[in-house]
Order: sequence, then structure tokens, then C-alpha cells
Amino acid sequence: MAIKTEREYRMIQLPEMQFRAVEEDEQSYIVEGYATTFNDPYVMYEWEGVKYKEEIDRDALLDADMSDVIFLYNHEGMVYARQANGTLQLSQNDKGLYIRADLSSTEASRQMFESIKAGLVTQMSWAFTIAEEEYDEKKHLRRIRKVNKVYDVSAVSIPANPNTDISARSYWDGVIEEERRSERERAEKVERIKNKLKGDVHE
Repeated sequence: MAIKTEREYRMIQLPEMQFRAVEEDEQSYIVEGYATTFNDPYVMYEWEGVKYKEEIDRDALLDADMSDVIFLYNHEGMVYARQANGTLQLSQNDKGLYIRADLSSTEASRQMFESIKAGLVTQMSWAFTIAEEEYDEKKHLRRIRKVNKVYDVSAVSIPANPNTDISARSYWDGVIEEERRSERERAEKVERIKNKLKGDVHE
């Protein structure tokens, strides 16, 4: 399967996934949280009552390029922390991808810390590309088996609906269209069989 080059963005909207300031001491500007969970399906799209879900495999990040991930705000603008200089740490555990960032480097990063501490910014998102995936049509579940590269983790103020992510929307539109096509073909096949049986009865 070819590696997808378009970046995708995900945010887990769960209370336990909130980004938070760590109260270590008065001089501490540490924040922590989870960018994603593993083996924990979340709804990405809903169409005509069907919930289409996605999950990140527990081993999806084992071979991913996470050599210089940066910490941003809403996936753009100023860099507040960075792996390369030790102010951003990423680690994987059974729950997910854990983030710990030191926001003491600049005035802007300290202001970001205060916003997180005050509860004005409470959620995280991450940007990545996919190397391997599979889709379970019966469960309407997309499994991301391998991530190719993690570009950034981001504090977000207004959670982005995954449906507005162009690459994600394109994927799910394709899935839904394929499922609807298959349903039409099955219905047409059943109709042809019924018509044939009716014809046989009348002969």
C-alpha cells in the first residue's frame, strides 16, 4: 500500500484526554496530555444513521518518523516547544501517545501555558501521514495500522470537526460511495432473481 502524503489531523474529544498544566512548582511551565489513544474506536463520520469509526493501532507508531515533532497552536504559527531542543517529549504507553512540553522558553510559550492553566485551551490534536490502513466494511471501522510521520502536536481552542479535514473527508466520502454502490448492486441482483423466479412460475 502506498504511503499517503496528505497530512491528516485528529483530536480526541474525551474528558480524560484534556490537555492540562502540571502544577510542579511556581517556576514550572509544564503541560501534558494525550494526542491520541490506541485501540479505542472513535466516531469520525455519521451518514444516514450509520456511524463510521476509526482507531489507531497499538503498534501504529513503532516505526513512525517522530524525529523532530513540534508543538503548535491550532497547527500553525509559532513553535512553542520542540523535540530537537528537548522542550517537547513524546512517549507511547498502553493508553496512547503521551505529550509533555516545557513552555518556559519564550514569553509567547509562557502565555500559552497560562491559557492552558486557566482552562481556556483544553484539547490536543496531532498531524500525521498514514503508511498502512485497512477498512472493515461490516463494522464501518477504519484501522490505521502504521503511521508514516508525525509532524506536530497542537493545542487547540476550538475543536476541529474531523469532517472538515479535507483528506479525512475525502476518505470517508469514498467509503460511503463504495458502500452505497455495493448496496445498489446487491439490491439490483436480488430484484433480478425475483423477476426470474416470477418468470419461471408463470411459464
